Amino acid sequence: MECLSSLGWDCVFSLFPSLLLLVASLVLRRPRVQRWAGLGVRAAAWGCWVALCWLLELPLPRAEEHGPEDGFGPALDHTSGASLACKPTALARFLLQHCGSLARPRLARWPRGDPHLQSLSSLLWGGLGGGYCGEGLTFTRDHLLLKDGGVLGLDWAVRVKGGERGDRREGGEGRREHHPGARALGCHTSTPPILLLVPHFWGGMTPHLRGLCAAALRQGFYAVVFHRRGTAGCPLATPRLTEFGDPADLVQAVAYVRSRHPSSVLLAVSEGSGSGLLLSYLGECGSSSHLTAAACVSPVLQAQLWMDTALPALYHQGALVHRKLQLSRYESSLRPVLNVDGALRSSSLRDFEEALFCSSSSSASTPDALPRPPSPGAKPGAGGAGLPPSVAWALGERARPARDLDAYWERNEPLRDADEVAVPVLCLCSRDDPLLLPASTLPLPLFQNNPYFLLAVTDRGGHCGFRLERGGGEEGGGGGRRERGRRGKEEEEEGGESWSHGAVLEYFRVVAEFLKVEEGKGWGPAGGGRGAAPPPRRRATMTRRPRPQTQGHASQGGRGEGEGLFTWQRSYTR
Repeated sequence: MECLSSLGWDCVFSLFPSLLLLVASLVLRRPRVQRWAGLGVRAAAWGCWVALCWLLELPLPRAEEHGPEDGFGPALDHTSGASLACKPTALARFLLQHCGSLARPRLARWPRGDPHLQSLSSLLWGGLGGGYCGEGLTFTRDHLLLKDGGVLGLDWAVRVKGGERGDRREGGEGRREHHPGARALGCHTSTPPILLLVPHFWGGMTPHLRGLCAAALRQGFYAVVFHRRGTAGCPLATPRLTEFGDPADLVQAVAYVRSRHPSSVLLAVSEGSGSGLLLSYLGECGSSSHLTAAACVSPVLQAQLWMDTALPALYHQGALVHRKLQLSRYESSLRPVLNVDGALRSSSLRDFEEALFCSSSSSASTPDALPRPPSPGAKPGAGGAGLPPSVAWALGERARPARDLDAYWERNEPLRDADEVAVPVLCLCSRDDPLLLPASTLPLPLFQNNPYFLLAVTDRGGHCGFRLERGGGEEGGGGGRRERGRRGKEEEEEGGESWSHGAVLEYFRVVAEFLKVEEGKGWGPAGGGRGAAPPPRRRATMTRRPRPQTQGHASQGGRGEGEGLFTWQRSYTR
């Protein structure tokens, strides 16, 4: 009897785990239990993530309350917290009416929407969710020889795996569905538009750029990525590095692309700190720029303040190590003309820039850190070492190192010539961006008084992340969920898994449609033969001397104050 009893208990104990799993599976089938179990798992995961952020000294995501007092316009979508700050012009109202991506961002929530996961995904991995980094995308590189003998790289995106976008010289389903130029810019041009992408100022091809290239190819664009000299595998043919906001190389790259595709519309997008180069180009070229429109994703608008403000250690040290590795590759050739030792010993990006491009760093360094004497006939300094006189004359003040950091940023601040910008510029920012300054530091007077600048700010998105919500996102009725799911599927087909990709490409299409309407009125290039002289172009407000604020956001009805004196015509007088 005792043997039978022990055998029975052994059977019970051996079957107990299976019985427990069976009961748990039956219980977890109840919707209420599933909901509570999901909340428990999310709470446990959130606790672990908080501990990890504390160990890595990363700021936790913060939900900033915003309203009329923060200077932004009214939230276009309270769920995602998207706000638009701009001058109330005809273009702003046209965008509000026809650019649905800006009005209804469906951004992912935690954990996919965590700012640090999105930022690291867009900068390094791009595999959190799959399909973000443009798998199957290949590039062919053009090396462009510059006037001073330097070399920069232009990577042309040529293929997407799976037949979504084949070679443009071949026929096929992809070519019929995405006819070059037809869908991308609203039939504004019969030739494929060119999308020029500007990476971060430290260079490299990020998953964010690859995803944007893939989305652009699907919508009929030619995509080309600009690489500064000495970055992304480009050889450093001359002992000269590019300053943060020096657009000289970009000017030559745009001219080359223009000569290669003279009938195509040129557009440009920058990511992160690459906005310093793109905005400097737009400001220095003014109305003579070859671009039709531009966009900046997670831009650095105040570079000196951004450099002086301490970033989270993980991102700051990562960017600094990357810059030092780039410099160490050309250490022996740059040491005679640059303070390479001081730059390699620097502990911050600010000190790194000062050591390379400011003359004060060399004079203040110790004797063993001083650069070697320059070769005979070479001019000392970061910009014009050993350059021919004609090239040094063309570079102007950049042929010599800056006196100090204040002088350096005076000639490299992205918005130093903001009043000369003559093409529409859209800036996409996120309030939880861990790499940029708080949203309260954005130069709102620029966007509220300059008709060419538009700012869209979301609550979530990280740095160049802006991941889309899957499966409809918010709770609600079945019809509402199906509608949001259908819209989300369309957005993912158009722009991939990043909201910023679809929003930027749709913005270009809407701007092209708006300019086409303006040309039909006789003020644009197409209507230049009517003989009517357009009213003079109103000079926009410069960032350093903002005008008094008149109206905080673009309204749906009515005309903005003084809009009747403004025209969107490009005069090409600069």
